[in-house]
Amino acid sequence: MYYKEYPWVYDNVSKDWLYLRGSSDGKIYAYRNSSKAWEEFSVPASSELFDVSNPSSNLAVDLNSSVNLEMIWCPPGTFTMGSPTTEAGRDTADAGRAADREDEHNVTLTKGFYLGKYEVTQAQYEAVMTGNPNSLSATPSYWPNNPNRPVEQVSWDDAQVFLTRLNAQQSASIPVGWTFALPTESQWEYACRAGTTTAYSWGNSITGTNANYGGFEGAFTQTKNVGDYSANPWGFFDMHGNLMEWTADRFHADYPTGNPVVDPTGAASGMFRVARGGSWGNGWADQRSAMRHIYSTGNRNFDMGLRISLKKTN
Repeated sequence: MYYKEYPWVYDNVSKDWLYLRGSSDGKIYAYRNSSKAWEEFSVPASSELFDVSNPSSNLAVDLNSSVNLEMIWCPPGTFTMGSPTTEAGRDTADAGRAADREDEHNVTLTKGFYLGKYEVTQAQYEAVMTGNPNSLSATPSYWPNNPNRPVEQVSWDDAQVFLTRLNAQQSASIPVGWTFALPTESQWEYACRAGTTTAYSWGNSITGTNANYGGFEGAFTQTKNVGDYSANPWGFFDMHGNLMEWTADRFHADYPTGNPVVDPTGAASGMFRVARGGSWGNGWADQRSAMRHIYSTGNRNFDMGLRISLKKTN
């Protein structure tokens, strides 16, 4: 996995910029920025593609020759999940969306994880899903042919097919014990808050300059390109607005007890999954960091998509 800044690539192993060039002898040579010299280049073993003991702040996963997926490292930590009872909007969000199930509690995440810098785009989804044997469209979006917009009309079940194919596609690059997956609900909120305790990652009020959401004058009533709005303090875009995003967790009306709750993973059973982050079609209250949305796994809406994580499985 390399961070590309054409025509250079960043080597996450040596922490150096390389310029790669093919040669008539069939080998690839790299011009190393630190030494200002050429050397023979070879792809390291899969377990060495990034240093799992000291992960990089970001990764770029190549999906094909022109599409990659940027990911940001979230370190282990403790945060307050949920919202105070006094938070504006807590009791005025859409009915049936568990607005009253946001009790504050401390959560400790003992393992760091990577999370997509952006929501999965149409181009990224197509790169992985083209040729899938499940008869799923690789271009399901209501607003197709917009490669940099987030893909929508993807169900939770569809997301599992996407992840299975992505893990197979990247099997030679993923270190042993790591996998691409949907983030848990707590991982999602941890990354969304990015160290903040306010209703939104930028503060306690929202306007049309903060996010793509419904309910303000001149609302943009469809998706927009990822990254059109400012990133949160950790560098993630569109954690509020644009699309709701599936998480791995089954819905449980009450958060688990404990102080702190350690590495929660949602209910053990149930037909509904939790989605996070309000969409272009939701009002201001639904955009809050603590807001929880509940849907069945087969639900495909044009205001729902996904953001993926790369995390340890053991």
